Amino acid sequence: MLFGSSGIRQKFSGALLSLGYKIGNALGGPGMRTFLGRDTRTSSQLLSEAVISGLIETGTEVIDLGVCPTPMVAYSARKGNYGCMITASHNPPEYNGFKFFLPDGSSFTDDAQNDLEKRLTETKPGSWDGQGALTQGNYAGQYIRSILNNRTIRKGLPVIAECGNGAGSVITPGVLSRAGVRVLSVNANPAGIFSRPSEPVPGNLMHIPPLLLGTGSKCAVVHDGDADRMMAFDNKGRYIGGDDLLVLFSRYTGAKKVVTTYDASMAIEDLIPQVRRTPVGDTYVSGELRSWGDIGGEPSGAWIFPNHSLCPDGPYAALLFCEMSSEWNIADEVDTIPHYPLMRVSIPSEYARSVLSELGTESPTDGIRVTSDSGWYLIRASGTEPVIRITAEGRTEDETKTLMEEAKQKVIQSGKEVKRNGS
Repeated sequence: MLFGSSGIRQKFSGALLSLGYKIGNALGGPGMRTFLGRDTRTSSQLLSEAVISGLIETGTEVIDLGVCPTPMVAYSARKGNYGCMITASHNPPEYNGFKFFLPDGSSFTDDAQNDLEKRLTETKPGSWDGQGALTQGNYAGQYIRSILNNRTIRKGLPVIAECGNGAGSVITPGVLSRAGVRVLSVNANPAGIFSRPSEPVPGNLMHIPPLLLGTGSKCAVVHDGDADRMMAFDNKGRYIGGDDLLVLFSRYTGAKKVVTTYDASMAIEDLIPQVRRTPVGDTYVSGELRSWGDIGGEPSGAWIFPNHSLCPDGPYAALLFCEMSSEWNIADEVDTIPHYPLMRVSIPSEYARSVLSELGTESPTDGIRVTSDSGWYLIRASGTEPVIRITAEGRTEDETKTLMEEAKQKVIQSGKEVKRNGS
């Protein structure tokens, strides 16, 4: 199975390069149009050329957007048949991969993923007189205007934009500046070498609080490698968890119907009138938002605003958060949100999918969620790494620890069964 919870990701190799050509060949066809973008990784341009070769061979018109955020590819895809982004998102720099988008800007559904995997084995030989065309597309202006539309920010608001040397470097600082924000850009050189681990979690962002407080900035916005994610710090220099950010976005936009994932806090139901939950992965969130919901998101930092796009959009979320910061005392707002003790652990396992299958789930990456009066826990196989992720939340510390221990024991027992059976 090639696809994880968010596209295809592997360590860079000749095999991944060959896969890029096959993907282009499988995705394309005469008269079709595909938008292609890439993140800043050193291997991304090479993979991009491989995909382009496969696409052009089939007669496809390729619009090459160059280095850009994933949401720009998704936004542009509405003018073609597909969008393809070369990225490994928040994975370490030795990884790379592919994300795919439908014309409505949403990620490939399970059916579309399965169809693409089948077509990878069916090479479509090209002919010398049936080649497609390659255009260097300049669609950044349209995408930027869509972000700036109807957003109003107090002029001169001091903000830190930490781009992690990823694709957000080429869009977010400029967007914020055009909106009137006074931007201090950090790690915004898109050179392909990450100055910090790409995932926007507190342990990778220890430099932000002293910088924020020392410069008098009102907030900080942070991206992962392809800028589909956005996390933030408040005016006291505190990292804002994903559950809190979803509540803040819901309050500010007046959202009454919110879509989130199984691993989000139960506090969300305490504060939002209508909530629907999906398996972990922005594909599932955007799928639900096609027919229901005002906004959606997951604690990892993927925020979807369907009136703008069905793809998580880090630059859009960053500008919206800056607007909120220009009107609210964000720290005071965060302090009104109830917080229940929550624990997350990742257990390395080369048999992660087999362990989850042994536990009885049909989809290892969706996992199993167990609820009780005291709280809940979720056990799932990562879609991007060889690990099993466990999330537990209880109404007290002791209840959370008990739930986590129960989940760990289930994983241990299941792992023993898998090894006994030689899976």
